[in-house]
Order: sequence, then structure tokens, then C-alpha cells
Amino acid sequence: MLRGICLFLPLMALGGLLGGQLHTELTGVLDDCFCDVESIDVFNNFKIYPRIKRLTEKDYFRYYRVNLKRPCPFWPNDGHCAIKDCHVEPCPESQIPVGIKSGNYNKYSKPADTASDVTECEQAKNLGAINSTLSNQSKEAFANWEKHDDAQDHFCELDDETAPDSEYVDLLLNPERYTGYKGPSAWRVWNSIYEENCFKPRSVYRPLNPLAPSRGDDDGEGFYTWLEGLCLEKRVFYRLISGLHSSINIHLCAEYLLNEGWGRSIWGPNLQEFRQRFDTAETKGEGTRRLKNLYFLYLIELRALSKVSPYFERAFVNLYTGNRQEDGNTKELLLQFFDEVKTFPMHFDEKSMFAGQKIEAKILKEEFRLHFKNISRIMDCVGCSKCRLWGKLQTQGLGTALKILFSEKEIQNLPEHSPSKGFQLTRQQVVPFIKGLGRLFTTFLQP
Repeated sequence: MLRGICLFLPLMALGGLLGGQLHTELTGVLDDCFCDVESIDVFNNFKIYPRIKRLTEKDYFRYYRVNLKRPCPFWPNDGHCAIKDCHVEPCPESQIPVGIKSGNYNKYSKPADTASDVTECEQAKNLGAINSTLSNQSKEAFANWEKHDDAQDHFCELDDETAPDSEYVDLLLNPERYTGYKGPSAWRVWNSIYEENCFKPRSVYRPLNPLAPSRGDDDGEGFYTWLEGLCLEKRVFYRLISGLHSSINIHLCAEYLLNEGWGRSIWGPNLQEFRQRFDTAETKGEGTRRLKNLYFLYLIELRALSKVSPYFERAFVNLYTGNRQEDGNTKELLLQFFDEVKTFPMHFDEKSMFAGQKIEAKILKEEFRLHFKNISRIMDCVGCSKCRLWGKLQTQGLGTALKILFSEKEIQNLPEHSPSKGFQLTRQQVVPFIKGLGRLFTTFLQP
């Protein structure tokens, strides 16, 4: 059985999934860090996953506002997938918790808690406004935040929540799964991501790339010779994209459209599809590298969690839906989750990145940011609406993690009782970040 990857698959199916060679290779210390596979497995399965599962089922993380009709900015649209399972069912706004619709991120405050006699009508009147109980200083901070152009901090291009085509989606009712979307359209998306945004020259071909010219018996070692010759930052970039790709593929293999049936689709694990992507023999060893990059992605996301905890630990910050008891419980679960994350002993050390000469480091970091932002835009080229939904969400989640990872000073200097111009997270960043983590952490489950 492949260590660390349960994929929601039945235990009996997992037993003979892959040969012992891959089991042997997917162990030990990972590249570019000091953490080992076994430690991640144990930590995730017994400490992290149970908490994030409960957290992501809460209303605050259940509803996501997204624009699935944005045109592809890089090539003419192929047209949306006609397969019925590609469809995403938007959620009527009448079903969205009133606090989420209001956009008032931190409605509750200590003075407001004493105003128990405020009527629902009065609450509704103030939903879209800055909380009137805040001090003038806090109001000014809000205003500064609104005016602040924080584009330099964004690793993703976020959807405009006010756009007419933006809709709320219930993520629990539109799960990530394989819908039948495949072929040249799907391959073009990933090919564009790897070939044009991973700092790779066109003369160096990725292993097992169906769009690359035939290379006979080439096992791809030339590609990895090139990759190892890159600076740490560019190697990290490639490994993050590869890890994200692996995570998405594992989810699709685990929830595969096996049969459309008569009016009822049948979903389940597709072991053959999994073998084609990750088996040592069928991928000439490439599958093992992909899975190791998945573990590397886990470490990066876990490190971002540990760094952002002071932002959410402030009493000022609430995960507001309008249900006071529910919101208090959600915040408590989130803080317990952060406490568990802090106990991990082998976090990735991001200080080794962008640590060279200041000007060169600044240029490299900006390249890193822009390349990833471009990848977030490519997600609008995905033809399947459900694939686009989850591709956008998980890409934005990783982009938020990267923003956090390189905002240490700003997070350390956050004021306790008011917003900060230096570092902010909107709900459009928080939800993909936590929900994306939930998808990633599920990938590592073991029976």
C-alpha cells in the first residue's frame, strides 16, 4: 500500500494498488527541506485532518462567491463543457447567511455584544456599513484599507464579488470530482501552466508530456538536471505547481465518473487512472516525484498556517455569518486548529528564499508573484465549470498561502484592535485558503 495516500479509496482496493518499489521510494526526507514523509503522515492523520474537516463544514467556509463566466484571457474559449456533471449549481442568495452577503467581515465587537436589544431591522440596515461601534481611529483604518492598493501583495487575480456574473456556490453541494472533462482542452491548460509559467525554456521537455515531441526512450532526466540547476525559489515554484496538480489528480481519481447510468451518475475510485498517473512502472518513476511534490506543497501550506495565526487570534477578527453562536464556535475551532499546527516540529524555512542581494531578491520575488498570478488567470480557461470552480479555489488558496508566507513583518506588526493597512485578508482569500487546505489534507488520509 502506498504510504500516506488513502484517496478516499476502500481499504481492500488500496492493498494492492501499487508495487513495493513506490512504497519504498516514498519515504524519508524530502528535497529542499528537513522534514520526512512519515512525520507528515502521522501529524496529518491524527492531529490536523479531524480539526479541519469540522472547520470546513461550517457555514463561513461553505459558501464561496465566484465568477465562472469570465472569458479566457489567453486564447479563444473552446466553449463550456456540455457534460451534465460539469455543471455548477449556484446557490440562491436567499439561502446565503445574511452576514456573508453583507460583506461585514468583523461585525461583532465588545460594545456591540452589549446591544442585545437591537432589532433585526436595525441590524439589516447596517449590514453593509462599517460597524458604528468602532472608534474614529478604526473607521479611518478601514477607509485606508479600502484605498490601499495592495496589488503587490496578491499572488492571485481575485474575482470581483460585485460583478453581475459572480454567484454564490455551496461547496458542499458541488464537490470536486472527475466529470468526464478531458482531452486537448484540458491538456492545454496544464501545458500553458508548466511551459509558460514555471521558468522553463521550451527546449527542456517535461516527462510524460503528451503535447511534447516524441523523445524515444528519454526518461526525463534531462529535465531534472535542468530543474536541479535552478535557484531554490524557482525549484520551489515548480514543486508547488506539481504538488497542486498531483493533489487535484488524486481527488479526481478518487471521485471518478464511472457510469452515467439512467438519470443517476455513479462515482467511485478509478484505480487504473491512478496507476497511469502515479505508478512507478507506468510513469518511469515520475509518479514518485509527483507525490513527493505533494508532500512539499503540504509543508508550504502548513507553514503559512503557522505564520498567519496572529492575524486571526486577535479578538477584533471574527468569521461573521450573522449567527452569533455559530460564529463563536467557528472562531474557537479555528484557534484550536492553529494551536495544533504550531506543534509541528519540522516547518519549512521560507527565510532561505529571496535571501540574496536585496535588489536581485526583490526582482525574483516579483517574478515569482507574477508567474503565479498568471496561473490564477489561466484557471478562467478551464472549460468544465466544476473543474474551473475547484481549480480557481485551490489556486487562490495557494496564492493566499504565498502572500502569508512572505508577509512576516506585516503580520508581526498588526494592531490588536483595528485593521491594518500593511496586511489584510478578505473573505475571498480566507475561504479558498482554508477550504483548499481541507482538500489537500484529505489527500494524505490513511486508514
